[in-house]
Amino acid sequence: MSETAHKIFISILVAIVLITLIGLTYKGISYYSTSIEERFYHSDNNLLKPSGILGHGFGIVGSLLIIIGVSTYMARKRYRFLSRLGILKHWLEFHIFLCTLGPLLVLFHTAYKFGGLVAVSFWSMVAVFLSGIAGRFIYLQIPRTIEGQELSQNDIRAMKTDIAEVLMGSYHLDQEYFNLITDSIKKKVELYKSNIFVRFFNNYSDDRKTIRQVKDVLRKSLIPRNEKRQIIVLIKADLKLNRKIEHLSTMQNLFKYWHVVHSPFALIMLIIMIIHVGVTIAFGYRWIF
Repeated sequence: MSETAHKIFISILVAIVLITLIGLTYKGISYYSTSIEERFYHSDNNLLKPSGILGHGFGIVGSLLIIIGVSTYMARKRYRFLSRLGILKHWLEFHIFLCTLGPLLVLFHTAYKFGGLVAVSFWSMVAVFLSGIAGRFIYLQIPRTIEGQELSQNDIRAMKTDIAEVLMGSYHLDQEYFNLITDSIKKKVELYKSNIFVRFFNNYSDDRKTIRQVKDVLRKSLIPRNEKRQIIVLIKADLKLNRKIEHLSTMQNLFKYWHVVHSPFALIMLIIMIIHVGVTIAFGYRWIF
């Protein structure tokens, strides 16, 4: 999949989630904003209540999307015979899409009414969703191959280019400006004695300051505008790679701890979901079939 096709693919997935959210909210805002006691008299009650035609359907479709999203991604990771079916990164993105759209539909299935054993499943689902967002952030901080395989620190260091050599060989910089830029982009190793979030913020601030300094130097130089843009892109990529090298071991440890949190909540959610479905069937609740 080309870069353009991938952007279109992601845009379509995001659009589906947003359109679903906006459409269902617009359709049911009058009903969902009505108090629980008065909903029985609302004109959309038989349609949007958890056992209604649409409400029940939201629960069924949402649950199926979650199950499909979890099972297909796990299968793609575990079974070698599936390794040729697309890039793991794209499977992860589709997993995130299904496990975002699914909980969204389940939320509308509940009609914003939570209670009993099902509430445990719902809040477990919320915990899975939120931890999934955190996991996605951590996942992106760990450099990987195009197939999604994690790179070692040595692999990442091998990807680095000598910025000074590239600037000297490929761009028409005066020696003075060359020295100013290379001094600005020398890798800083700041040992901030604080938690990881503060360190990330401080590192981000340092990198933004470095980029501003380089831009200030380039404004004074006489090189073509397109070369200035290329230099900025090159420096941003180098700073990003430097930070990934610095934070690699921390991110790898966080990713291990993340699995300890994410997986149990997912298991609790699925078990209670199955119990919920079994109970509704046992009590004779049916949808359109």
